[in-house]
Amino acid sequence: MTQIIKGHLQGEGMRVGIVVARFNEHITSKLLQGALEGLKAHSVAHEDIVVVWVPGSFELPSVAERLAQRGDFDAIICLGAVVKHETDHYYYVAGEAARGIAGVARESEVPVIFGVLTTENDEQALERAGGKEGNKGHDAALAAIEMVNVLRLVEEVR
Repeated sequence: MTQIIKGHLQGEGMRVGIVVARFNEHITSKLLQGALEGLKAHSVAHEDIVVVWVPGSFELPSVAERLAQRGDFDAIICLGAVVKHETDHYYYVAGEAARGIAGVARESEVPVIFGVLTTENDEQALERAGGKEGNKGHDAALAAIEMVNVLRLVEEVR
């Protein structure tokens, strides 16, 4: 018989680290609020959440990696906002943040969630940080909970 594994959204007993970029804080603070609400709504205890602020999205991977190496977090959520504006700086920061976070996710045994907005302008970012497009921080929190549960179930597969 085919085995089908699906995660669920029960976060009780999970310890979650959130690494959030201070650059574009008017956006990232909203992502953080959404993530915290999502975790709490799915039974992750307030005392089991650790928030670490870093200067910008480029710095997210190094702190995510350090948290993953500790071995006492079930998941790590990376939150940031890279807004294009008028220079090529956007491409370097967004690309390296994505590459770095993906690397940490591949190399650690901990789910590391990419919650970095990459948008053309502030308006698009704000729409994804609690506006018409929802809150991608909240979505990242749910992804973290689901991934922890999926990986736990994968460990039990015979």
